[in-house]
Amino acid sequence: MKSINAKTGAFLSILALILIAFFANWFITLIPIGSKGIDLTEDRVHSISDGTESILGELDAPVVINYYATRKSTFLPKEVKLYMKKVDDFLKQYESLAKGKLRIEYLDPQPDTDAEDSANLDGISGQRINDENIYFGLSVRCLDKKATIPFLSPDSETMLEYELSSAIAEVTQAKKPVIGLISALPVAGSEMPQFPGQPAQPQPWIIYEQLSQSYEMRDLGMTPEAINPSDIPVLLLIHPAGISKETEFKIDQYVLGGGTVIACLDGYSFVAANSQPQPNPMMPQQQPAGIPTGSSIPNLLKHWGISFQSAQTLADGKYRTNLQQGIAVALLSLTKEAFPIKDDIVTQGINDLFMPFPGAFTVDATEGIETTTMIQSSKEAAFVDGAKAARLDQELAYQMRPTGEQYPLMLRVSGKFTTAFPSGDPANAETPAEKAANAESPDKANEAPTDNSLKESAEAGTVFLLADSDMFFDQFSFRQQNVMGMRMVTPQGNNAALLQNLLDMSAGSKYLIGARSRAPSRRPFSAVQEMEADFEQQAGEKMQELQAEQSKVVTKIQELLAQKQEGSQLLLSPEQQKEIKDLRAQQVTFSKQLRDLQKDLKKQKDALSAKVTLANVAIMPNIVLLIGFFVYLKKRSSSRAK
Repeated sequence: MKSINAKTGAFLSILALILIAFFANWFITLIPIGSKGIDLTEDRVHSISDGTESILGELDAPVVINYYATRKSTFLPKEVKLYMKKVDDFLKQYESLAKGKLRIEYLDPQPDTDAEDSANLDGISGQRINDENIYFGLSVRCLDKKATIPFLSPDSETMLEYELSSAIAEVTQAKKPVIGLISALPVAGSEMPQFPGQPAQPQPWIIYEQLSQSYEMRDLGMTPEAINPSDIPVLLLIHPAGISKETEFKIDQYVLGGGTVIACLDGYSFVAANSQPQPNPMMPQQQPAGIPTGSSIPNLLKHWGISFQSAQTLADGKYRTNLQQGIAVALLSLTKEAFPIKDDIVTQGINDLFMPFPGAFTVDATEGIETTTMIQSSKEAAFVDGAKAARLDQELAYQMRPTGEQYPLMLRVSGKFTTAFPSGDPANAETPAEKAANAESPDKANEAPTDNSLKESAEAGTVFLLADSDMFFDQFSFRQQNVMGMRMVTPQGNNAALLQNLLDMSAGSKYLIGARSRAPSRRPFSAVQEMEADFEQQAGEKMQELQAEQSKVVTKIQELLAQKQEGSQLLLSPEQQKEIKDLRAQQVTFSKQLRDLQKDLKKQKDALSAKVTLANVAIMPNIVLLIGFFVYLKKRSSSRAK
């Protein structure tokens, strides 16, 4: 009986522990602490950012989220099921942090139900899978405003927090801030062709469409009227190619008046180069000039002590991009190492930038102006021809000679600015003929317009300078897919996130910055890339030496052929034959040396790969085993002591 009672007691004890654990877990999920956790990932990808907590903590009106998720379908893809759990967890955390200001309605749209009708009214798109509609989206509502995320794609998992927080910020914001746009490119779309013979581009850039959801975008053209900072808090320049002095003066006055400028310049604009007018053989003398591929704001930069290389593009052996077509030394794939300030609010969380054919800045000290480098190249950078780089010329990888300098690719310029136009508006400048006429007639001189322009800013201002504009074009910053007849757009790297961070900090909700920066990040094996860059530099020098020798021999043979008389035979002297034989021997030697270099590079890669594999497979598990063995010995010694 005692043994039976002991077994029964043990069984009941185990059952009691299971029930206690179950109800304790269930109880914890009902209280705020149940949404807390410890995120040990490198970039805290599973944690709610401080910015989102601030947005939810400052809600002053109730927000309702209608969350539509078809859960009972037998055709629901596995990846969507897993993503639904992540969305469920995020929404629970949001509801907990909002402290009663946020309510979530969980709806499961089934055919011919009120939930399905509600989803259609909210603009939630059902995805057709095996003749069944699958709904997975949400709408956010506050008072009379509503924002919709039609479909929560698993491909955009790392943008989930931004999408949710942005929708909440959008419906709770009283008025959209205004962003002014100056660009030589049709960023906002154009119903009319830019050049004769060119098709119109009515579709705006994707980044423009996305910004229009949070801001009132105002296209000012390349010749705007006076720009008022109180009306337009942020001015965005995207490839202002061929900008006039008059427009630069208006930007100058805008900065002195307290406005913030974000200028995206370019060393070689791939977009501009591919939008050039087609030649017209009927009118060869009347061809439109097209958009210059380089852009700058030369007068303003010079006054701020900054110069910009807009005639060539920057190549970088460390941050180059390896494509199927070959090596692209001027397509820069920038990682965290390119950001010298790790805790900057704009670049914090930005892990992956793609800059195609950028220019580069150089900075001289200017009194009263503070210039901060936010993104920079490696020391393996050099300037190359932009047109060759755009054609993916493979010779550039061997021809480029790194300068050993790190070039700024993004700058923050701040301080109390003074005018770059002390004589006032260039539009009012007198021509030499007018000066001569005014000198002869004092009355005309008195009729000259009064200069009321600002000479100095009342408060410190900020200007952001980027060395590339193509990085925000559709092809380089977004991935487009056609899912069930609907265009799905997902970020490709952090390009769009960087620009939106800048705008949020300058004109919108700075709280969104941390949420948005969770874009997908590539982690290239930078050590291998550095090995390959060193190899190409060594091999490139040897290849150029060989090509020089070959050119000499070709020149000599051409000279001999030129001396050959018609109908005569060409006979090479023994010395000339020996010279050609020696050259061929040099070619064989070089080929052998090149193969040896390639073998050595492969050995270095294999050795590095072996070290990483050993660390992953052997070292880390052994460390865990040693820790466990140490804990076991300690417990055993403690029990013996007792």
